[in-house]
Amino acid sequence: MSARVVLLVTTPRIAPGLLTREAWRTLEQAYAVWGRPDEPQVAAVVETGLDVLAREADDPAQLARDLVAASEAGDVVWVGSSDGDPGLSDAIAVEVSRLPEPPDVELLIGSFDVPGARLLDVVAVMDRLRSPGGCPWDAEQTHSSLVPYLLEEAHEAVEAIESGDPAHMQEELGDLLLQVAFQSRVAQEHPSRPFGIDDVAGGLVDKLVRRHPHVFADVDAETAEQVAANWDAIKSGEKPHRSHPLDGVPAALPALARADKVVSRLEKAGRGDVVAAAATGDDLGARLLALVLAARAEGVDAEAALRATLRRLHDDVASPGETD
Repeated sequence: MSARVVLLVTTPRIAPGLLTREAWRTLEQAYAVWGRPDEPQVAAVVETGLDVLAREADDPAQLARDLVAASEAGDVVWVGSSDGDPGLSDAIAVEVSRLPEPPDVELLIGSFDVPGARLLDVVAVMDRLRSPGGCPWDAEQTHSSLVPYLLEEAHEAVEAIESGDPAHMQEELGDLLLQVAFQSRVAQEHPSRPFGIDDVAGGLVDKLVRRHPHVFADVDAETAEQVAANWDAIKSGEKPHRSHPLDGVPAALPALARADKVVSRLEKAGRGDVVAAAATGDDLGARLLALVLAARAEGVDAEAALRATLRRLHDDVASPGETD
């Protein structure tokens, strides 16, 4: 078997040194291992006791020539840099094409992104935008100034979901995720009670585990109704200060969505009679509430039903340029 030039490629989104078994075996058996001395992955390899020949950010063509020349004595591994070593693979291809008996060139994937790894990129980009030398507009934003964008993106995400277009949905969910990342980054700068995205994510994980004891503990819940009942009971125990059944219903919800939430809360609290009485009046508000009750009886989301009707109305009305 001829000697090889091995380009060891790793993801920067997981800790340095978390390499595949094949990658470690290749490093251990190589004639020489090369890499940039300031790279975390190189430092992790050195910490295991392996020798790494330090090479600075050379001209790709020169580095390629040196790697190919060194491979005459045995396998040479280049520990890939975090910037992807632009131009190096092309330069190696040019170099080996000149040789009558070139070494084999192998791209070895030493580590892979785990699910959710790109979220680390979101955090890093948001930090860069907010930090000194980043974006002036981003640097000026506050929790309050971002609220209109949060509301807008939430509504656009709903619209995208109801459109059924996966590409549209992906884009709008990304915009909504930006608002969570942005608010969390701003919160890091609070003078006395800072928190960051890890605190937000950690609190969410704790809540999900705590409120799903049928998954993470020994509570039995075989139906969706039992799960919902457990959820409500656990939530009530977590927030004993909410003595009124309507505490925590956001006042900023659209009216039909808020009405549906209020009805749900009161029915769970055993006050369905109050709801029924409020819906029997002759005023417009009572009649609208009665429509919400009718929609719930049919298993229909009144807010979503009205949005669907408005979309149809929009599609049915020709634009000015389309009229005769």
